[in-house]
Amino acid sequence: MTEHTKTDGLPGMDMPVLPEAAGRSPLRNERMSTSKVECNACPVLCQISEGRTGACDRYANRDGVLVRVDPVLLLRRELASEAPALVPFARPAAEAPVEADPDWQGDLLHADEVFVTGVGSSTTYPDYKPAPFIVASKAQGVDMVTVVTEGIFSYCSFKVKIDTDRFLGAEQANVRYRGEVVGHVTTAEYGSQMLSLGGVHHLTGGSKKEGRMTAELMQLLGNKKAAECVIDGGASMVIQAGRAPIVNGVEEKRMRVGCGSAAIGIFARQLFGQADEVVVVDDHITGVLTEHQAGRCLDMPPSGIQMRGRKSTPGRYFQVANPGNGWGGTDIDDPLSIIEGWEEGVAKPGLRLLMTSTTGEHAQWYVLDDQLQPVEQEMPAEVRRVVERIGENCEPSLCTVLFLGGAGGSLRAGVTENPVLLTRAIKRALVNVTCGGAPAYVWPGGGITVMADVLRMPDNSFGTVPTPAIVAPIEFSMRREDYAALGGHMEHVFSLEQALARGAWQNDGAPLARQWLRMDDANPWPLGQPPMLG
Repeated sequence: MTEHTKTDGLPGMDMPVLPEAAGRSPLRNERMSTSKVECNACPVLCQISEGRTGACDRYANRDGVLVRVDPVLLLRRELASEAPALVPFARPAAEAPVEADPDWQGDLLHADEVFVTGVGSSTTYPDYKPAPFIVASKAQGVDMVTVVTEGIFSYCSFKVKIDTDRFLGAEQANVRYRGEVVGHVTTAEYGSQMLSLGGVHHLTGGSKKEGRMTAELMQLLGNKKAAECVIDGGASMVIQAGRAPIVNGVEEKRMRVGCGSAAIGIFARQLFGQADEVVVVDDHITGVLTEHQAGRCLDMPPSGIQMRGRKSTPGRYFQVANPGNGWGGTDIDDPLSIIEGWEEGVAKPGLRLLMTSTTGEHAQWYVLDDQLQPVEQEMPAEVRRVVERIGENCEPSLCTVLFLGGAGGSLRAGVTENPVLLTRAIKRALVNVTCGGAPAYVWPGGGITVMADVLRMPDNSFGTVPTPAIVAPIEFSMRREDYAALGGHMEHVFSLEQALARGAWQNDGAPLARQWLRMDDANPWPLGQPPMLG
């Protein structure tokens, strides 16, 4: 018998009874001290001393028994005034308990109102055994099954969307955390800069320190904490899900309303008659009103302006300046620097010129003098109102963090004996995949690649193991008949009460370690989404 088979699950799991050496606990191997237990929740196989936790701080040795430290998280559909108590668990909660509702006694009979999440549920490594919780329930009268586990993800990353026009770094530039490369800059999207952080190559393909720093950063971001990163040749920034990014020490305020051309199109009618020419400065597409189709439709005469950069279509200019932290995401502080001159005979003294950025944070008003030189003057109130409206239409600048993980490998063995049937059932929309009860988008193509917004997941949903890898919750919900058809572990399907009583993380005789959380109103109920019940 190998060392690994001697750690066959945690207390309370119905696993095959294995022969054991005389005088030895099945949670110990022959070369360990009798005061230690071995944990097989990940490949590290920690040998944990009495009263101590393993390297991941998720499992502990309590009186010679391996126990799960954190509580399993259960979601409950309820009104805000019905929030139940936080049931006591193995160690103190990080936050203050929810006030108890004296009218609610912890009744679990309404199983269609309770959802067991993967947060705190334990893992099934090496996944030759069924998932920790395979829970039977009813939803609108339909028999359902939810397979609940915490996956150990080496193949995972975070896609970070940063709403800003500021130059963060060149595409493909390395992103560093505490000096280690942990990701790269990817394509810019409309008003946002995108980062790809983490991934198997950074977790396992580099040095040990790179792997540790990658896992640390991913755990911080997944758990909605702030982290500071530096882009090679670019900006230093503080990222936190749901918060404004801090770029080079300055907190961003606005996401642009659109590129320069879009801003021209949106506000052309409001600027018509108030200005003779409008230039909206943008790193990508700078707009010029009189040349733009919007200006032509308004029968605006040409102003004679001559712009720097590469002209695209009428009124749209590329590369008027380099990327940077100035006007419209460019490196300019003086907007007149992108104007080469004015065509004589077309431009006229007294021409009124508005120059603004795509967020309205920068704006100046000029009037041409007799030598056709722009002279800055006080901006008229009507023009100021339009500039303020540009700002009003800019959404707050935020960071969005999306977890992207490949639920492959042996994780699927905890669900079914024939993993390809699970994959096919998900692609046929017979299975609803959630992460901590939050909706997950399943990417097309092969495998089970899921993506979820961490803001819609419960707090502290993510952990790490020292392999290194990320630990993340995942749940598969489906009709009971569909679970049977895909070769599910039907003999391990239990009611909610039975599943909680048998949890792998529960110490025999100890109070049930669970934590209640009211379902986020923004999330659909995991057991009530079509097509499962449609």
